[in-house]
Amino acid sequence: MKRVLEPEVMDTWEDATAYDAMDFVEVNTAFAETAIALGPESAVVLDAGTGTARIPILIVQRRPQWHIRAIDLSHNMLKVGRENVQSARVQDQIQLEYIDAKQMPYGDSTFDIVISNSIIHHLPDPMPFFRELKRVLKPNGGIFLRDLMRPSDIETVDKILARIGPEYNDYQTQLFRDSLIAAFTLEDVENMIEMAGLEGMKVYASSDRHWTAERAYRE
Repeated sequence: MKRVLEPEVMDTWEDATAYDAMDFVEVNTAFAETAIALGPESAVVLDAGTGTARIPILIVQRRPQWHIRAIDLSHNMLKVGRENVQSARVQDQIQLEYIDAKQMPYGDSTFDIVISNSIIHHLPDPMPFFRELKRVLKPNGGIFLRDLMRPSDIETVDKILARIGPEYNDYQTQLFRDSLIAAFTLEDVENMIEMAGLEGMKVYASSDRHWTAERAYRE
């Protein structure tokens, strides 16, 4: 199935609030716990494409000694994210910033670990992001990336959509459908990571709809 791009930035208020309302607690918690397992006890962390900051909140609630720069290109996602961070009272651990992950202002080797959930499928060309990730990450740094994996055909897309819960409204279902079709295949991801020179990565299908790429922090 051919990849069909969706907008790189989900920047309407409807997009932000619909996304934030989706029930991702289980998968976000699993993401947070794995990210923690891959990193050191104390860390300066980059979360690229943070959306409404649900994952960074879960992380610092478990690792208060982690400090996270959470970046996004959606003003409305960040607006909702700031409300979430304030409600959770974790402003000291999470700094939200309007920054393009493809061209970051941070110095080389700034971060102990880089995490990202579901940014790759939004990018027409993810290679600038992968190269920036390598630049801003310490040579021994950890990496944890997860995103949707494009099905082989539209029939599989429809089967996946049929399994989602009734709590998704029509707008949320359409967002999910568009994201599946905009996603990359596992082979695509493996090739891009190799081209970016990110060594020691484990890349695998972590569900019937997700790929994961990870590397543990090395002391």
